Amino acid sequence: MPRMARQQSESGIYHVILRGTNRQSIFHDDIDRMRFLETLKRYKTDNAYQVLGWCLMSNHIHLLLQEDKAVLANIMKRIGVSYVWHYNRKYNVIGHLFQDRYKSEAVEHDAYLLTVIRYIHQNPVKAGIAKRPAEWKWSSCAGYYGDDIFPPGLLDRDLILGMFSKAGNKAEEWFKEFNEAENTDICLDYTGVIRLTDEKAAAEIKNLIAPLSIAKIKNLRKDRRDELLSGIKKIDGITQRQLARILGVSPNLIFKAK
Repeated sequence: MPRMARQQSESGIYHVILRGTNRQSIFHDDIDRMRFLETLKRYKTDNAYQVLGWCLMSNHIHLLLQEDKAVLANIMKRIGVSYVWHYNRKYNVIGHLFQDRYKSEAVEHDAYLLTVIRYIHQNPVKAGIAKRPAEWKWSSCAGYYGDDIFPPGLLDRDLILGMFSKAGNKAEEWFKEFNEAENTDICLDYTGVIRLTDEKAAAEIKNLIAPLSIAKIKNLRKDRRDELLSGIKKIDGITQRQLARILGVSPNLIFKAK
C-alpha cells in the first residue's frame, strides 16, 4: 500500500514524533541525549528552522519545529542519520534505530500550538517520571520558565511566550501557569492506542514477567522489583495509578522505580 502524503502546514509548524524501532530505547545515558540536542542545534543553523519545543523520553522524542528555508523531511532525515551514526558507532550495532518514518501533524492555530507545547512538556509527568514538567531536564520546559538549559541557543521561545505578554517576566509567569494546569489535552501520540482495561493490562504484565506471578512482585528484593517495574511502566496504554492498583503497591513506589 502506498504511503499517504504528509499534511502540509500553512504556518510551517509541526509536532513531530520519532520512536525507537520495536519500542527500544534510543537514549541510554545523558551523553546520548546531549548528542541528539547538539545535532538538532547544528542542523538548525544549517537548515534555518526554528525549534519551539522538545522532550526526549527513553524510547521516543517529541519536537515542535517551524520550517523556514528547509523542508521538514530534509530536516528529519539529516538529524536522524547523524544521531543513528553516533548510536551505532558508540554501541557497536548496525541496522535501524528509529521505527519507520517520523510521525508529524500540522499545527495551524494558536490555540492548538499552546495545547501541543503543554502536551510535550507534560509528557514526563503523565508517564510518571517527574512530578512537575520542569523537573525533567531533557525538555524545553525550563527554558520557557527563564532558566538555563542545554544546549544554549537551541530554543526559540519568543513566538509562544509572545502569546502571553510582551513583557518577558510576565510572559514566563503566565506561561508557567498555563503549562502546569491540569488538562485533558490530546495530541499526536507515538502509540496511537487507547488506555488498557485492568484485565488487558494484567494480561500484558503477566506476559512480560512470566513465569513470575503478579502477586509476588511486591515482595521481591528492591533492585529486582524496580527492574521489573521499570519494564512494566513501558507497556503502551497502562497508567501509573492503574499499575499500582493491579500490583497492590503504592503509586509512589511505581513512580520511584527507574
